[in-house]
Amino acid sequence: MTKLPHRHPLSCILSAFSSIETHFHLNSLRIIHRFLSSSSSSSPGLGVPSQEHIARLILDQNSAETALQAFHWASNLPNFTHSQSTYRALIHKLCVFRRFNTVNELLDEMPTSIGVPPDEDTLVTLVRGLGRARMIQDVIKVVDLASRFNTPPSLKIFNSILDLLVKQDIDLARHFYRKKMMPSGVQGDDYTFGILMKGLCLTNRIADAFKLLQLIKSSTVKPNAVVYNTLIHALCKNGKVGRARSLMNELDEPNVVTFNILISAYCKEENLVQAHVLLEKSFAMGFVPDVVTLTKVLKILCDAGRVAEAFEVLEKVESKGCVVDVVAYNTLIKGYCSIGKVKLGRRLSKEMERKGCLPNADTYNILISGLCESDMLDSALDMFNEMKTDGISWNFVTYDTLIKGLCSAGRMEDGFKILELMEESKMGSGGRVSPYNSVLYGLYKKNCLEEALEFLSKMQILFPRAVDRSLRILEFCKEGRVEDAKRVYAEITGQGGIPSVLVYDCLIRRLCLEGCMREVVELMNEMVGCGYLPTASTFNDVISGFCSRGKLSSALKVMEDMVRRGCTLDGRSYSPLIKAFCRMGDIQKAIMLLLQMLGENIIPDESTWNSVLDCLSQEREWLESKKMLHVNNLLQCIIEM
Repeated sequence: MTKLPHRHPLSCILSAFSSIETHFHLNSLRIIHRFLSSSSSSSPGLGVPSQEHIARLILDQNSAETALQAFHWASNLPNFTHSQSTYRALIHKLCVFRRFNTVNELLDEMPTSIGVPPDEDTLVTLVRGLGRARMIQDVIKVVDLASRFNTPPSLKIFNSILDLLVKQDIDLARHFYRKKMMPSGVQGDDYTFGILMKGLCLTNRIADAFKLLQLIKSSTVKPNAVVYNTLIHALCKNGKVGRARSLMNELDEPNVVTFNILISAYCKEENLVQAHVLLEKSFAMGFVPDVVTLTKVLKILCDAGRVAEAFEVLEKVESKGCVVDVVAYNTLIKGYCSIGKVKLGRRLSKEMERKGCLPNADTYNILISGLCESDMLDSALDMFNEMKTDGISWNFVTYDTLIKGLCSAGRMEDGFKILELMEESKMGSGGRVSPYNSVLYGLYKKNCLEEALEFLSKMQILFPRAVDRSLRILEFCKEGRVEDAKRVYAEITGQGGIPSVLVYDCLIRRLCLEGCMREVVELMNEMVGCGYLPTASTFNDVISGFCSRGKLSSALKVMEDMVRRGCTLDGRSYSPLIKAFCRMGDIQKAIMLLLQMLGENIIPDESTWNSVLDCLSQEREWLESKKMLHVNNLLQCIIEM
């Protein structure tokens, strides 16, 4: 190496430093300046940077050229000699910029420059650099490169190559292991087999993964938890949770990852019993599942209505020192709201805050939704305002949830106020139509159809395509062009859109007139699935449609189904069925429906009474079987109602 003329070391460094100062990264300058200042003050005669300083200087450069300049600058410093670490830093930097020819030159000069060939860490750096450049064949040749320096490739080098090959092509990785690694005499370790197992499982080669497991068992290496967990995860991913559970039993020491994988898999299968069993087993072995797994357990318990048990699990996890996040708490709060215990959900949110886990917008949105579902609309509005006080911004879900709750309950004025706040916010509706559909549904429920049509027309500014399609369906139904209306409806749903309640109402009524009752039922199910319960007015047309075609059992079935879902009936809902049963002479069913109707405080109209009385007067056999005294008592009861 060329030496500079003898001068004071510090002056040499400053001279060389100033000559290339403009090329170095600013942070690098600070590092060297700090070093020189500290060296000159503490040891006036020893101002030479360490190899660690130079390596950091090289790594700090923003280009291959400046990295090379820093390396050559250091070469000219008196009393400084490069090492494996400085060469490794430069090789890393050159690999980043794909200067592989220069890298090869550096590798060749190392034996003469520093007296030793590249070590395993330097060659691993090269492997990773070639891997980032996707030069896979060159990665494999690093084994031959090591041999060229009369250095047998180490296990670390083989593992680094294998790790890269597995990510690219598992078959190539297996070939490398068999043809390069095994013949070299280097014995694989648990990391080697872990790499191969990961590759096989990622490519879903479960059978080959089991063969590898048997190979490991027959070797001197004992398969560790990482190997087992990789295979267990792959089995769970393929729905073979039972087989994965059996594999867990082979493990002498399962770890927390093992339990996380299996508990999550059972939760995905909604197998609450097995998820709970494994959870308890993990506790017994001193493990606490991570918060993601915990949240899955809480969700499956809450979905099953076992919210109290979910709370016990949460408390147990916390008692073992696990930090529970807001997502887990929100899951449990949602569980309480789903069973109508919103106050307990609210109490839990306060407890969560007391423990240092601050509620977020999702927490408030869940509680607002629960309050709306429980008809506690004033409390929902209070919580909406509380969000602002607590510095939590309203988001789309907040507006959407509250508008839906208010409008569904008929509080249209409050619903419009929240809609106005949403429109004035920066985000607005974000192109999402659901809050506006909620307003339409509220107007529909109040039977304000003209106002609903007017509101729909105003929506055209924001949602021109959706409104245009809705108006076309309404017009087609009015003109009796059912097929055209169904075609436009299919376009909306086929593109992921949700039709408004006005579209459903109009189509159902038109299909009833056309006698397409099977399609009517399908459409009503879709309507309820979107959160729209048909009003008595819509529902009555459906009942009349079935009755006019003599399908009374279907009418009864639909009526029962809609009542179960929460629909409210009126006199016109019962009258067509009662009259139809009377016409058929089935006085028993007619009387049964009449009593059910009266039991709901719905007074039959005159024509319904007349139908029942006419039928009674003609059904002599039925009267005789029931005895006149019993019938008179029955009629007396009806009158008193």
